[in-house]
Amino acid sequence: MPSPKIVLADYDPGWADAFRREAGRVRLAFGAHLVALHHIGSTAVPGLPAKPVIDILAVVSNVHALDAQTGQFEELGYEVMGEFGLPGRRYFRRDDPRGVRTHQIHTYAPDSSNEIERHLNFRDYLRAHQEAARAYANLKHLLANDCHGDMRCYSDGKTAFVRAIEQRAARWKRTSSRDHRPYNDR
Repeated sequence: MPSPKIVLADYDPGWADAFRREAGRVRLAFGAHLVALHHIGSTAVPGLPAKPVIDILAVVSNVHALDAQTGQFEELGYEVMGEFGLPGRRYFRRDDPRGVRTHQIHTYAPDSSNEIERHLNFRDYLRAHQEAARAYANLKHLLANDCHGDMRCYSDGKTAFVRAIEQRAARWKRTSSRDHRPYNDR
């Protein structure tokens, strides 16, 4: 059986509202541990096509404390995945009734500042640099077509580009005196 096609949707301004709605739903599950919620990933970059999955970056005071709260996330329809391959992270994902992924939450404690900044800098750089966002969009379309539903191919094909943008974004952040977060996500 062939792999399902990789679906890239044109940018939808409703993604920002979808993030805000979901942030409101998950705040209670995080409880007093929540420090901040941010909309990350391609759905957080105006004009960028994306797999229509809302990516949320949660910063919490203690990721280990969340392990005792898994039931609250499950009640909201999330599958609790633990670290899911990344030490220090807690990962949650939610699918719609058809089994299509709709939301992902990547959760870190403040001592994982490198991971937090990497995600936020990447998003902010693409928001501020349309030429980089266009190049990323072109690469994503090419890979979605060429990888024939193979998500590993798609992800691996983006890696070098993403790493290069992450490096540029980190330099941009260090050399600029202005705040690169034009949107308050919390």
